[in-house]
Amino acid sequence: MSKKIRLGILGGGGNSLVGILHRIAAKMHDKYDIVGGVFSRDWDSNVEFANQIGISSERVYADYEIMIEKELKFPEDKRIQAVSILTPNFLHFSMAKSLLENGFHVICEKPLTTTYQEAKELRSLVQKSELIFAVTYTYTGYPTIRKIREMISQGAIGEVQKIDAQYYQGWINPIIHKSGTRIDTWRLDPKKSGASCCIGDIGTHAFDMLEYLTQLKIDKVLADLNYLYDDNKMDIDGSILIRCTNGVKGIIRASQIATGENNNFAVMIYGKKGGLKWEQENPRVLYYMQEGKEVQIIESDNINADLLSDDAVLPPGHPDEIFDAMANIYNGAAKAINNEAYDNSEFPTIIDGVRGMNFIESVVESHEKGNVWITIDNK
Repeated sequence: MSKKIRLGILGGGGNSLVGILHRIAAKMHDKYDIVGGVFSRDWDSNVEFANQIGISSERVYADYEIMIEKELKFPEDKRIQAVSILTPNFLHFSMAKSLLENGFHVICEKPLTTTYQEAKELRSLVQKSELIFAVTYTYTGYPTIRKIREMISQGAIGEVQKIDAQYYQGWINPIIHKSGTRIDTWRLDPKKSGASCCIGDIGTHAFDMLEYLTQLKIDKVLADLNYLYDDNKMDIDGSILIRCTNGVKGIIRASQIATGENNNFAVMIYGKKGGLKWEQENPRVLYYMQEGKEVQIIESDNINADLLSDDAVLPPGHPDEIFDAMANIYNGAAKAINNEAYDNSEFPTIIDGVRGMNFIESVVESHEKGNVWITIDNK
């Protein structure tokens, strides 16, 4: 049995949802030990939080540059091997680039970077190395989602002819209508979030999911985005027509002003013989529809709840199964890091992250040019 991977974490301290999710997920298959990191910009909070989760004070660092410098001084069998990046978007590129250049494997939150050009630069670094780079499109880790991918691949619905993804949240609605709160929200700041808010945050999940499930490549997009106010520079809602390289058509609908919605992510794939439907807020269930037959409801097995603790408090719309989804991605990455056999569907890679950034920029370009078709770079 392989030794546990020594994991460092950047960000995700305190009661951060993303931090809780990643830390628990890393433990669920017993493949990682969290041994160090930078959990907060505030030094006292950084040290206090590290102590709470059992990290030695000598492995708590003021910033990622100091972490890399000091970790490289440890013997190879003691130093951090892989680092999870859980920070706001604008920090992803510089952190990932330095980690790759110094020989660390990377597990990075999405979106990968704030620009497509930065994403391509990271891809080049990964391709020149033997390092593993996972991008946490979390929902691809759900067991039910992997079942849907398998069913489509095995021909359960026949040739795919329509794809549809909806991702509706409402959390920005109480923020967007007040100029003060608009200005103070980092996701609405292009310098921190990148070219897009809604599409960059959740629309990219829908894009990645449709490609993951069908194994098709989305080739063209036509987008109509919504900003609501002239002084708001970031999209908060949008509808995107999509075309795949084989001619299949579909739509992605994403909104963060869908009043009353929590985390309503739903995917529908229709083929010549049947259809499949899945809803993230009820993730154990998939609906299998066939012409002239009753809808078949297929449920996944019970989740692994052994490591869920009292602090594993999730906001509405995030069921406990999401820990399993993220844990499956961490498990797949661990297999790759340990040079064990794994399937390429077990975790999203740098390629998925790069395509996600290409999608985001193509959507924004389509809208800004007057809602025209834009071709995605499929290189």
